Amino acid sequence: MAWVVLVLAGVLETVWAVALEATKGFSRPVPTVVFAVALAFSMGGLAYAMRSIPLGTGYAVWVGIGAVGTALYGMLAMGDTVSAARITCLVLIVGGVVGLKVLH
Repeated sequence: MAWVVLVLAGVLETVWAVALEATKGFSRPVPTVVFAVALAFSMGGLAYAMRSIPLGTGYAVWVGIGAVGTALYGMLAMGDTVSAARITCLVLIVGGVVGLKVLH
């Protein structure tokens, strides 16, 4: 169960990162509320998961999911540059996250 919660918390990290950009410096109320709620649930999920997953593993997996999700969102929805090098780096992050889960 902790791993499922950790993955969901990582996805919520992507949500709050995207919402943070959309707040335009916390000047837009709806994205600000989305940011705050997603952040609270993301951190809560991380805290719950770390009851049974080691700190380093849990945090690295959470950050990895959030980083890859945010980068993919940027490329797919925001027009960020897509290149073989960027995709390779994201694949390496995913490989590291999977490795941490397998070796846990």
